[in-house]
Amino acid sequence: MSRAGRQEAGAVIVAAARTPITARGRALASMTAHELAGVALAEVARRAGARPEQVVLGSSLGDGGNLGRRAALVAGFGVGCPGWTVDAQCGSSLVALQQAAATVEQDGGVVAAGGAESVSGLPAERRAGGGVHQRPFTAAGFPDPDMTAAADDLAARRGIPRARQEAFARRSHALARRHAAGNRTARDRTAGDRTAGDRTAGDRTEDPAPVAPLGGIVDDGPRRLTPALTSRFRPVRAEPGASVTPATAARPADGAAALLLMPAARARALGLAGVRVRGRALIGADPALPGIAAAPAAAQVLAATGTRLEDLAAVEIVEAYAAQALACLDALGLGAGDPRVDADGGALALGHPWGASPAVAATHLVHRLATAPAGTRGLIACAIGGGMGAALLVEAVDGREGLCGVDMDS
Repeated sequence: MSRAGRQEAGAVIVAAARTPITARGRALASMTAHELAGVALAEVARRAGARPEQVVLGSSLGDGGNLGRRAALVAGFGVGCPGWTVDAQCGSSLVALQQAAATVEQDGGVVAAGGAESVSGLPAERRAGGGVHQRPFTAAGFPDPDMTAAADDLAARRGIPRARQEAFARRSHALARRHAAGNRTARDRTAGDRTAGDRTAGDRTEDPAPVAPLGGIVDDGPRRLTPALTSRFRPVRAEPGASVTPATAARPADGAAALLLMPAARARALGLAGVRVRGRALIGADPALPGIAAAPAAAQVLAATGTRLEDLAAVEIVEAYAAQALACLDALGLGAGDPRVDADGGALALGHPWGASPAVAATHLVHRLATAPAGTRGLIACAIGGGMGAALLVEAVDGREGLCGVDMDS
């Protein structure tokens, strides 16, 4: 599936926010997935001064029932706001964002999209010691590898040595730490547990920067990694040739992110800038090598929109594993050290709230383009367990005004 957006119309993302990302069992462990999502949803509505008419969220776990509906209620959007939930494993929130864009393009209105995971709330039957029992991602008769085994296999087939994986993981941590030190995280973090209530565009309030999100809770993943430290880890798997280590695999984490979309004409009428969804792709690929599927999805949306790699100002590749991200970058012809790639760090540093990770990356992408000149393009791509890939291409529509909640002088 692929669709190129039109320059003069389409869906515009006018606000994006995320919660802190924290490890399983830590600062966000007491919050359910729908509560985490409710915080992010309420914040994007506050920033834009517009309440969504529909909510679509992605999650690979959920916390019982319909996550999208429960989060919409917690966010204060009222009983008249429907919500629904998408499960596409680690790609859940990117598929949700694609559905939201399609809904806006077809029906108009304001739609919120995103994702949430509470890995800390994982049911007991899904726990395996310190790990997680992986559910089936394919049907009987089709390959369905363990994700770490698949990453090891991909690294071996694509010639990605352990040292290169470790260097990429260190880069992710260094960029995430730089991002935090520069206080830029205030632009894409939530300011606290607020509800949208009945705010209108006239009540729009700029996001304070810096902020203390959720009572002082901050990302707990990024740290200073050295070659000596990363080389000390043993491979996760004991099989010969295994190269994935705890340093090069994203740790499971709790967190949520949300984005608010509306028709371009409505955004202009409300004086809201943002980024337009120009194209999207969702593809099927070999279930035996799920980690590489982000690359053909990205290539498809680039071709559909007539976009070259050199046209991109920002790229986000969801970093479930260093080997997986590197394989996709290699396939696309992007260098691992390209400054456009995951410039604020990725899941290797922050942690991996599974189905919410693409929404976290999309939030970073939107804010990276928030002050860019109109026409500046960015790409997000994600590999999905079971052999699928998803990608989204966006374009800044008015970088002069900036995104809701971004202080242009900061």
